[in-house]
Formats: sequence, structure tokens, C-alpha cells
Amino acid sequence: MTRIVGVHGIRQSKTSKSRLTAEWCKAINRGLGALGQPVIPTTALELPHWTSLLARGADRLGPEDDPFDAAVPLSESEAEFVVGALEEVVHQEDLARVQELPLQTLGPPQLWPARLTRLVMAYDRRFPRGGGKLFVSAMREVRFYLYEPDLAAQVRALVAEAFGENTSVVVGHSLGSVIAYDLLRRGQIPPDRVSGVRTFVTCGSPLGIASVRRGLNIADGEPLKLPGDIEWVNVFDPGDVITGGRGLSDVSPGTTDAEVANGIGDSHSVLRYLRTTPVARAIVVDGR
Repeated sequence: MTRIVGVHGIRQSKTSKSRLTAEWCKAINRGLGALGQPVIPTTALELPHWTSLLARGADRLGPEDDPFDAAVPLSESEAEFVVGALEEVVHQEDLARVQELPLQTLGPPQLWPARLTRLVMAYDRRFPRGGGKLFVSAMREVRFYLYEPDLAAQVRALVAEAFGENTSVVVGHSLGSVIAYDLLRRGQIPPDRVSGVRTFVTCGSPLGIASVRRGLNIADGEPLKLPGDIEWVNVFDPGDVITGGRGLSDVSPGTTDAEVANGIGDSHSVLRYLRTTPVARAIVVDGR
């Protein structure tokens, strides 16, 4: 039986490993069932709950102890990173339309720099109902992993412990896809625990954003690649606000992009991604 290591993404500080495992397994089994395949037990999925490590490392608290909440002021370095990321995903025609408009009051983040506010206004044209704020919050958490090396090392160590001799599939969602990729490319997992990995599945991955790749010390123009013969399947939704709707094949020639439609509402939802056919097929093809 395939043993899957899952790496969760952002906004998971108020849940638990057992709850996440049950939810992920249910979603994966829905996709497997749609293909007429047997379901997997929760014991086949190892899902380390890493988010508490980042939360303990944050020195600022917001509503309900969320250091990445919109009400928590951005530091100068955070604003610089988020602006850079937004500049890569905002459509120029949307930015042009808001350049001459008065700056809107965006609620708690009304003290954002003017450049950031305009970019958020432009992004909201493509992703209304607060898409810009969601992107800002997500990128703050992504940046925290990228630029806090000691904490990031702790996260990678925790995730590495989840690998075993029978691990053959790795599934990473959102920031979890960044963490999983970072861990695999560094070769920090003992060989006897990673040698059986044949498939890497990313869902809603922000690795398509150059600012994120730079945070991993990947130069512009340098392709993403994995060690060995691991097959990489990237599942993306063009309506995903966190990724700007981008796939990864343009920056990772060996990666297979699989487009899905997660429906209205939260297109970045991990459970919507996990129940899709491409995820199920990747698990089945692996020889489960």
C-alpha cells in the first residue's frame, strides 16, 4: 500500500494533526472513489502539523493570536516582499484602471503603503470579495518560512520525520508545497526514507511566483527540479487567488500541470484540490 506524506499549507494553526488527517483522507478518498478505486485508511497518510512552529516563532500577535492577520501591521520587509509578489500576479490592465482612483480605505490595513494598496485594489478587480487581502496574508506567512531560517529548519525536520521506508507519494498544498519542495531538493531526508518516493503532487502552489523562488535562493530563469526520478504533478485552478491562477510547467519543464475547477468560493481550498481526479490518478498511478 502506498504511504502518503502530506504537507499542509497556510492558516492551519487552529486545527490539529488528527483532524487534518481525517479531512485530507476523506477528500482523497472521494477522488479515488470517483475513479472506482479502493479508499485508503487514515494510517496510510502521515500529515505533520508544522504550523505551530511558525506561530511560536512570530513575535507579534493579532486577533486570536494570528501574527499574519490583516490587522497586524506589516513590517517594511514584509511589505517589500508582498509588493514584489503582487507585481508578478496583478494584470497590468487592472493596475492601469486603478492608478487614477483615490486610495480606498481597506479596513484594518489602511496604513499600508500606497503602492501596496493600489496593487491590492488592482488584484481585487480580478479576485473580488477580498482577494487582495487574502493574498497579502498568505504571502506574509510564506515569507516568514522563507526568511526565518532557524524556524524553517525546524519545520523541515518535523516534516522529514514523517517519511518512512514505504513512503511513495508526497502531497503538498499551498505553503506546504514550498516546504515539501525545499525539503526534497535539499536532500535532508535519510536515503532509506526517501528512496521509495516516486510521485510529488503540488496543489495550489505559489512556487510559480518568482519572489517565492528567490526566497529559496533560486535565481530568475533557473528551473525548478527534483532529485532522482520523482514524477511531479502540479494541480492548479486558474481561479486560485493565492497562486494567481498559475501552473508550474513554465518554470519547471519536467512538471505536468493539471488544471482543475474548484468551483466558486474558495478555489484555494485544500479539500477541493484533494478530491480532484488528477490527485487521485497520481496516487493510483504510483501503484497503490
